[in-house]
Amino acid sequence: MSAPSLAPYILKRPWLKRWMMPLANWYADAAGYRRLGLRADDLIPEENDTVQLALKRLPPKEAYDRVFRLRRAFQCSLAHQLLPAAEQTKPEEDRPYLSPIIEEIEAELKERADLESMKVERKN
Repeated sequence: MSAPSLAPYILKRPWLKRWMMPLANWYADAAGYRRLGLRADDLIPEENDTVQLALKRLPPKEAYDRVFRLRRAFQCSLAHQLLPAAEQTKPEEDRPYLSPIIEEIEAELKERADLESMKVERKN
Protein backbone atom coordinates (compact mmCIF):
# COMPACT_ATOMS: atom_id res chain seq x y z
CA MET A 1 0.00 0.00 0.00
CA SER A 2 1.37 3.41 -0.92
CA ALA A 3 1.42 6.53 1.18
CA PRO A 4 -1.36 9.10 0.75
CA SER A 5 -0.69 11.63 -1.99
CA LEU A 6 -0.47 15.36 -1.40
CA ALA A 7 -1.05 16.09 -5.10
CA PRO A 8 -4.83 16.78 -4.86
CA TYR A 9 -4.23 19.15 -1.93
CA ILE A 10 -1.52 21.03 -3.84
CA LEU A 11 -3.43 21.18 -7.13
CA LYS A 12 -6.50 22.73 -5.45
CA ARG A 13 -4.43 25.70 -4.28
CA PRO A 14 -3.02 27.75 -7.20
CA TRP A 15 -0.47 29.57 -5.06
CA LEU A 16 0.89 26.30 -3.72
CA LYS A 17 0.95 24.78 -7.21
CA ARG A 18 2.94 27.76 -8.54
CA TRP A 19 5.37 27.35 -5.67
CA MET A 20 5.78 23.56 -6.07
CA MET A 21 5.94 23.22 -9.90
CA PRO A 22 9.59 24.33 -10.23
CA LEU A 23 10.53 21.83 -7.53
CA ALA A 24 8.53 19.08 -9.26
CA ASN A 25 10.14 19.87 -12.63
CA TRP A 26 13.59 19.84 -11.06
CA TYR A 27 12.90 16.48 -9.42
CA ALA A 28 11.63 14.92 -12.66
CA ASP A 29 14.75 16.13 -14.47
CA ALA A 30 17.06 14.98 -11.67
CA ALA A 31 15.53 11.49 -11.70
CA GLY A 32 17.36 10.90 -14.99
CA TYR A 33 14.82 8.72 -16.75
CA ARG A 34 14.31 11.35 -19.45
CA ARG A 35 18.03 11.27 -20.25
CA LEU A 36 17.60 7.59 -21.12
CA GLY A 37 14.64 8.37 -23.39
CA LEU A 38 11.98 7.05 -21.00
CA ARG A 39 8.64 8.52 -20.00
CA ALA A 40 7.31 8.53 -16.44
CA ASP A 41 4.75 5.81 -17.22
CA ASP A 42 7.56 3.54 -18.44
CA LEU A 43 8.70 3.31 -14.80
CA ILE A 44 5.46 1.73 -13.55
CA PRO A 45 6.22 -1.85 -12.38
CA GLU A 46 4.62 -4.52 -14.58
CA GLU A 47 4.12 -7.16 -11.87
CA ASN A 48 0.61 -5.95 -11.05
CA ASP A 49 -2.35 -7.66 -12.79
CA THR A 50 -3.96 -4.28 -13.40
CA VAL A 51 -0.85 -3.00 -15.17
CA GLN A 52 -0.64 -6.21 -17.23
CA LEU A 53 -4.22 -5.66 -18.40
CA ALA A 54 -3.50 -1.99 -19.15
CA LEU A 55 -0.49 -2.99 -21.26
CA LYS A 56 -2.71 -5.33 -23.26
CA ARG A 57 -5.13 -2.46 -23.90
CA LEU A 58 -2.45 -0.15 -25.27
CA PRO A 59 -2.68 0.65 -28.98
CA PRO A 60 -0.12 -1.38 -30.98
CA LYS A 61 2.03 1.65 -31.89
CA GLU A 62 2.17 2.86 -28.28
CA ALA A 63 3.07 -0.65 -27.08
CA TYR A 64 5.85 -0.88 -29.70
CA ASP A 65 7.18 2.57 -28.75
CA ARG A 66 7.19 1.57 -25.07
CA VAL A 67 9.19 -1.61 -25.73
CA PHE A 68 11.60 0.38 -27.93
CA ARG A 69 12.14 2.99 -25.19
CA LEU A 70 12.73 0.31 -22.56
CA ARG A 71 15.22 -1.62 -24.72
CA ARG A 72 17.08 1.53 -25.70
CA ALA A 73 17.28 2.63 -22.04
CA PHE A 74 18.56 -0.83 -21.05
CA GLN A 75 21.27 -0.63 -23.73
CA CYS A 76 22.28 2.84 -22.54
CA SER A 77 22.42 1.57 -18.97
CA LEU A 78 24.64 -1.36 -19.94
CA ALA A 79 26.97 0.94 -21.88
CA HIS A 80 26.98 3.54 -19.04
CA GLN A 81 26.02 6.23 -21.54
CA LEU A 82 23.22 8.75 -21.88
CA LEU A 83 21.35 9.46 -25.08
CA PRO A 84 22.31 12.50 -27.15
CA ALA A 85 20.29 15.60 -26.23
CA ALA A 86 18.23 15.34 -29.43
CA GLU A 87 17.01 11.83 -28.52
CA GLN A 88 16.28 12.47 -24.83
CA THR A 89 12.65 12.81 -23.77
CA LYS A 90 11.55 16.43 -23.59
CA PRO A 91 9.28 17.49 -20.69
CA GLU A 92 6.42 18.23 -23.10
CA GLU A 93 6.73 14.70 -24.57
CA ASP A 94 6.50 13.12 -21.11
CA ARG A 95 2.72 12.69 -21.07
CA PRO A 96 0.94 9.87 -19.24
CA TYR A 97 -0.16 7.15 -21.64
CA LEU A 98 -0.56 4.18 -19.28
CA SER A 99 -1.88 5.85 -16.10
CA PRO A 100 -5.30 6.77 -17.58
CA ILE A 101 -5.83 3.16 -18.69
CA ILE A 102 -4.80 1.88 -15.23
CA GLU A 103 -7.25 4.27 -13.56
CA GLU A 104 -10.00 3.10 -15.93
CA ILE A 105 -9.29 -0.56 -15.13
CA GLU A 106 -9.23 0.12 -11.38
CA ALA A 107 -12.62 1.85 -11.68
CA GLU A 108 -13.98 -1.16 -13.61
CA LEU A 109 -12.66 -3.57 -10.97
CA LYS A 110 -14.15 -1.49 -8.16
CA GLU A 111 -17.51 -1.38 -9.95
CA ARG A 112 -17.39 -5.15 -10.49
CA ALA A 113 -16.57 -5.75 -6.82
CA ASP A 114 -19.41 -3.46 -5.76
CA LEU A 115 -21.86 -5.27 -8.03
CA GLU A 116 -20.73 -8.70 -6.85
CA SER A 117 -21.06 -7.75 -3.20
CA MET A 118 -24.50 -6.25 -3.66
CA LYS A 119 -27.30 -8.02 -1.86
CA VAL A 120 -30.70 -8.17 -3.50
CA GLU A 121 -33.58 -8.21 -1.07
CA ARG A 122 -37.03 -9.35 -2.02
CA LYS A 123 -40.03 -7.29 -1.03
CA ASN A 124 -43.01 -9.34 0.12
